[in-house]
Amino acid sequence: MIRYGILGFGHHGRKRLVPGFAGARSSKLTGIWRRDLEKARANAEEFNIVHVFDTAEELCASPEIDAVFVTSPDALHMRDTLLALKHTKPVLCEKPLAMHANEVREMLNAARNAGVQFGVAQNFRYNRSVNLIRDWIHAGRIGKPVFAAAQFCFQSERSARAWIYDKSLAYSGPIGDVGIHCLDALRYILQDDVAAVTTIARSDLDSGEMETSAALALAFGSGALGSVSVSFRADYRTFVEVTGEHGVIQSENGLSVDSSVHVRLLQDGNVIESQELSNADGYSRMLDAFSQAIEGKGTYAASGEDGLKNQLALDAAYASWRSGRREIIEI
Repeated sequence: MIRYGILGFGHHGRKRLVPGFAGARSSKLTGIWRRDLEKARANAEEFNIVHVFDTAEELCASPEIDAVFVTSPDALHMRDTLLALKHTKPVLCEKPLAMHANEVREMLNAARNAGVQFGVAQNFRYNRSVNLIRDWIHAGRIGKPVFAAAQFCFQSERSARAWIYDKSLAYSGPIGDVGIHCLDALRYILQDDVAAVTTIARSDLDSGEMETSAALALAFGSGALGSVSVSFRADYRTFVEVTGEHGVIQSENGLSVDSSVHVRLLQDGNVIESQELSNADGYSRMLDAFSQAIEGKGTYAASGEDGLKNQLALDAAYASWRSGRREIIEI
């Protein structure tokens, strides 16, 4: 059993990670730290968490903690990760890994020097719907992919994460918040890397310089073309579609975890196969996979090195919006 400490326990910890740990078999939430100590104590009492640490350093140094899960705001990821690695603790870090690729490289170097596991919490890689789409493509059921699309929208004013509009803490608007999920899901499904990206986006009075909606056009190394559309101003939706040479795979709720998900295979416009799945255990599966990697019993699907590729694509997408140019990605 791997005992985890969470740095930056907040809304995400309450809504997703506590249930994720509850369903895990080889991962246990043992301790937390957050900037507001009174809130941390209240969280610990509510969720029966054994240890509340006075400082982040105390959590990372504790012999009661085997691995650290960094869930703090984006701008604090590097700081918190490096602190945990200084104490030779394996680190699972929320997405996006950092504020730019050079920070990720520094984190990777620290993890290599510490000789411990370093992964990014791309939980959708453990969604059953995403893996079914990936398996069908790998099995050749639609031929070579031609187009791949993902969409993720929600109304951000309903979000409990007050910091997502704070430019000093958040990487960006929906490009960094949920666009990274879409980019990663398409890379994982296609087993390919993004070679170039072009972005159009818009902001409004409430968001200031941060975008509220964006559309990304992607070129993958294999020759497939892709699109990612994200918004803080549309009703909740997650959608994944891959068009191949002789078929289409669609999933209306493909990246959702709170409702059942249908994955459909179409040929000539007709549904050839449809499966209904649940992604409810995706967080638990992710946690246990990271624990097994720590124990040398398996491989984690979203390594820090792979997270760097996502960060490069994310940085290029944001740079393209600012420059108005197509950005080439050098892996």
